[in-house]
Amino acid sequence: MQKHKSRIRISLDADIQRLLLPLSNIEEAEILLPLAQALARSRQANLVVMNFVIVSDLDRLSEEAINVSRSRQELNQYLIDHGYDIPEIQTIVRVTTEIWEGIWEAVEQENIDLLILGWQSEGMQDTVIADVFDRRLLSPPCDVILVHPERDFSASDGWQKYRRYLVPVRGGPEATLALRTAKALAELNPAAQITLLHISQDAPRETEVRAVNELSKTLHEVPQINRTITMVGNVLESILEEAANHDVVVMGAPEPFDRQTWRNEFINRIEKEMDASLILVKEHALRTDEALAGIRIKQRNRDRPIAFVVDRWFAENTFHSREFANLEAMLNLKESQGIRISLGLPALNEAETVGNVIGAVKEHLMDRFPLLDEIVLIDSGSTDYTREIAEDLGIPVYVHQEILPQYGTFHGKGEALWKSLFVLNGDIIAWIDTDIRNIHPRFVYGILGPLLRTPRIQYVKGFYRRPLRQGDKIVAGGGGRVTELTARPLINLFYPELSGIIQPLSGEYAGRRTVLEKLAFFTGYGVETGLLLDILDQYGLQAIAQSDLLERVHHNQPLPSLSKMSFTIIQVFMKRLERRFNLQLLEDSNRTMNLPRYSPRRFYLETEELIEHERPPMITLPEYREKFGLNQRVKQHTNEADDRETEVL
Repeated sequence: MQKHKSRIRISLDADIQRLLLPLSNIEEAEILLPLAQALARSRQANLVVMNFVIVSDLDRLSEEAINVSRSRQELNQYLIDHGYDIPEIQTIVRVTTEIWEGIWEAVEQENIDLLILGWQSEGMQDTVIADVFDRRLLSPPCDVILVHPERDFSASDGWQKYRRYLVPVRGGPEATLALRTAKALAELNPAAQITLLHISQDAPRETEVRAVNELSKTLHEVPQINRTITMVGNVLESILEEAANHDVVVMGAPEPFDRQTWRNEFINRIEKEMDASLILVKEHALRTDEALAGIRIKQRNRDRPIAFVVDRWFAENTFHSREFANLEAMLNLKESQGIRISLGLPALNEAETVGNVIGAVKEHLMDRFPLLDEIVLIDSGSTDYTREIAEDLGIPVYVHQEILPQYGTFHGKGEALWKSLFVLNGDIIAWIDTDIRNIHPRFVYGILGPLLRTPRIQYVKGFYRRPLRQGDKIVAGGGGRVTELTARPLINLFYPELSGIIQPLSGEYAGRRTVLEKLAFFTGYGVETGLLLDILDQYGLQAIAQSDLLERVHHNQPLPSLSKMSFTIIQVFMKRLERRFNLQLLEDSNRTMNLPRYSPRRFYLETEELIEHERPPMITLPEYREKFGLNQRVKQHTNEADDRETEVL
């Protein structure tokens, strides 16, 4: 018969990469946030704080986008007002019909290692979970900490007031997790001490003694432990007796009665008789039906109608630029991540507006708050004073036709953006158009904010209201004519996952270099469409976000130009459909467009070649790899792999 090995984890240095704290109100935040931050700092982990927007109708999820944005903003403002270090805490807001479903989905999607929950009690009347006894807690997909504060818990005094911690252990799998939790909290008070309590109903079994002895080997890592007690007797009575002399009890979750909830005699009596704060811990499960709950959640999401997926994405991934208006907080986020941010300004004959664009952005986002490390103008051969204006303002200027000349050059905005990846140095790259008449720093920080706040987001599109001139009148508008008549119908037909993007063709967007360098770039007007389709294909919908930049005023192109723009964008859709279905839809003859021309005495057709060329991912160019040290990193990685293989041999 095969012997079962003890699952006790000995090392207190086991990494907890990401912690999740769901919150519902200020009272719960005041009690649980200090505890969660102490745990995160002790383990050098990332803390994710989550709030919820509860809906009753799944068909109206997209209508909650404003509420989600407001909730996210209020949560971040609470953290700032109460002195929390924002770079250490990530905030998310989930839209859900049922709290537990939202929690487990977040555990899976955010790769959570430890879930912290508040247990409704006299010391904390209202929590995010009215009933903590969800079946999946019995074999959770991550470690779980359940907090039951004492009746007289005072948020003003907080956890740092406690000096006496009791950790009952029986050599079970939760022993180290309980001790690690107590250690993290004890570090808040220099005078805190921990008592390790080993209880056995009969004479301690050999396996228990061995497990506790193994645990005791780590005592030198926990200087707060001042004594270890071994008792023989009733476990519940022994804990209640010893707890009377302690402030906090941290222990593994007791075995339940019916395998449906955590509730049993201990839980029932603890609520009535124990004055100390109680923290129950439960280690994650392995290879059990309950542990597969996250997989079932993923399957459920795949099985849901695409309308539900899009509506939920719209509600949760639509941001507002006002969420990031605190530039000092944004700067702290940037500096804590140790990254550089570049802004590229593609331009062609924009002398009328380029000076104001550069001046406004440079003053607020470089001179006052150095959120940007560089602003670079990427000119496409302007014949006015666009380049001279930028140079006079101290901005580096590149002509895209002169960048990487060995690869030739094409006309078009996409070509300029592709080549700008070679001259821009940031880890995050942002681009905005240079024809904006009502320029404001929000056009930049609004698209950078989601990337700085949310690690899973890789690419952000801006959207706005577009006042359009019709004769002598200005009327409010949403997307432009090409968006509404070409891009949006094709997206809904062939890429419905992207149908929640308000302005897929907007010129204001930002992304992580590690993503952008791996994407092909179309050389003309199709560049925005191509990037969206490829990011969806390679990274999924959750990697994309959009941000409300309020209103944008710029000059409008004439209808013939918009017709050519539509033609090139349709080419991009056809090319991506060809790749998806492995077939050919376009012939070379389909890449010329007949344009009607009129004169007083005649009309005729003018044929114009409009080809959307496709540039390869920038990372495939040896010059790029050499400049950014990619060849060296690959070589180093290969050498390390060879060394490991030699050691094995």
